[in-house]
Amino acid sequence: MRVSGNIAIVTGASSDIGKGVAKRLVEEGASVILIARNLERLEQARDEIGNKELTASMPCDITDESQVMQTVNQIIDTHGKIDILVNNAGAINDPVHFHEMKQPDIEKLIGVNMFGIFHMTKAVLAKMTDAKKGAIVNIGSISGNRAIPRVHLAAYSSTKAAVAMFTKAIAVEYARKNIRCNCVSPGIINSGMIKPYLDDPHARKVIEERIPLVRIGEPRDVANAVLFLASEEANWITGVELNVDGGKTASEG
Repeated sequence: MRVSGNIAIVTGASSDIGKGVAKRLVEEGASVILIARNLERLEQARDEIGNKELTASMPCDITDESQVMQTVNQIIDTHGKIDILVNNAGAINDPVHFHEMKQPDIEKLIGVNMFGIFHMTKAVLAKMTDAKKGAIVNIGSISGNRAIPRVHLAAYSSTKAAVAMFTKAIAVEYARKNIRCNCVSPGIINSGMIKPYLDDPHARKVIEERIPLVRIGEPRDVANAVLFLASEEANWITGVELNVDGGKTASEG
């Protein structure tokens, strides 16, 4: 069991990737606190994970710093420690030209993808620093280091680029505290808003043929990468951005 006895937090845990990450950590022995805004969806995720003993649901709006602090303190009161933080929660916009975006939509992206990660990381670091031990894994995107032609995601891509740089800065700043911070950047994953496109066999085939490994990624592919970086197997790895994209970034830049 690669993370047996660890206490882990997974944000955005009611999403496909969040559930996949939480399930993988549970399979390897971690107790996982699932965090998202909607309690009903969190409980559905727990049902799908299938292990009530090693999971707990805690509704929290990560854009609200006071809620985050209260949630993290409650976890410490209950479990006494936090070993792993997976900052998975994220927001994405419909692909529209940047000048057509409404200001509330831009602010939502920044609020969730940047301030949400800032709030959660800040609160957890205070506890990990006391323990002089911890692993943080941020979920970025290959869109954070490449612009996709005809897919208009300027604001989203900018927030994910910020996640990658934040990862490196935290990794270096807290390395002497024995706290590691890494980033997993998925490519095209069978999750969220892309699922309807993949239901069309022709559209799916077109996408697959542009990926060197010739298949769409699954949430478990992301979860396996997160598990490795969170485990002791990666205890000399920090500040890394790991693309989980079937080779797409390597083939297209």
